[in-house]
Amino acid sequence: MPGLSERLIAAGYGLGWSVVCRLPESWAASAFREAADIAWRRQGPQIQVLEGNLRRVLGPEATGAELRAVSRESMRNYARYWLEAFRLPVVSRERLVERTEVTGHLPDALDCLAAGRGVIFALPHMGNWDQAGAWFVSAELNSFTTVQERLRPESLYDRFVGFREGLGMEVLPASGGIVSVFATLSDRLRSGKVVCLLTDRDVTGTGTEVDFFGEKARMMGGAAALAERTGAALFPVVLWYSGDQLKIFVDKEMPVPAEGDRRQRVGTMAQELARTYEAGIRAHPADWHMMQRVFVADLDPERLARAEARAAAAGEPDGSEAAGRPGTDGGPGRAGG
Repeated sequence: MPGLSERLIAAGYGLGWSVVCRLPESWAASAFREAADIAWRRQGPQIQVLEGNLRRVLGPEATGAELRAVSRESMRNYARYWLEAFRLPVVSRERLVERTEVTGHLPDALDCLAAGRGVIFALPHMGNWDQAGAWFVSAELNSFTTVQERLRPESLYDRFVGFREGLGMEVLPASGGIVSVFATLSDRLRSGKVVCLLTDRDVTGTGTEVDFFGEKARMMGGAAALAERTGAALFPVVLWYSGDQLKIFVDKEMPVPAEGDRRQRVGTMAQELARTYEAGIRAHPADWHMMQRVFVADLDPERLARAEARAAAAGEPDGSEAAGRPGTDGGPGRAGG
């Protein structure tokens, strides 16, 4: 039986989907903004981690006041993500298209699909990834496949799966399935379909170490491993808010390197993804909602060593089996992944 705290968390999300979508949008926006400001002023552990991450983005020359201003805006944008997520089930297609603008190399991705080639969209935790997914389904795609962490209690996991399936996504469980998630994702890509994965934080201990804002960081190698293994086209994507709109930039296809073994090729592609994310986050730092530890210097070394040992024992040298978990966030506080 779930504990009291788990039941309260599940009830809170349930109220979000059942009540927030019925409130006048301006009322709900004011309430969520105020909640974000309260959380920011309290300087809890997640805000401290957020500001530690943003310090790397802004650089040592940024003043404390500048850092605090960006972290406050980041919290407001994160609250906006949840407000919009709770309202997405009742948003019309016309309103969704009106509030979303896509630029870059999406036509190239669509050409790949038209030719029967699978496509991977790899995203960081920026803007509103659920709105981006809903837009892709509504405007360009019939559906795509993504992965959902198994949350506790199970009713919360079921609610998130139902929410995303209601938007037109196919949602695979990150763990507990009979068939490997990597195998299922590979099958979808070889069938010429689309997979969308959040990849800017390692949640398994099997991720790839990359240079990120001048430091070592751990990110998931699953998207790169899938592209290397299946021949699917890998397109990095960055998201940010601009006024009432969500901006989506689809970068050019990232080719699989010709040199090196499988691990080296995946590592090279993961590094290129990190560089793409760097550029997007540096341009829009307040849109990176990262309240978990990404940088190696911030990670618990003992916990990291145990995760790496488990990964080695399981035989996951290139992030393949972990490909099903790049969008997870380690708890209901970040269940949006």
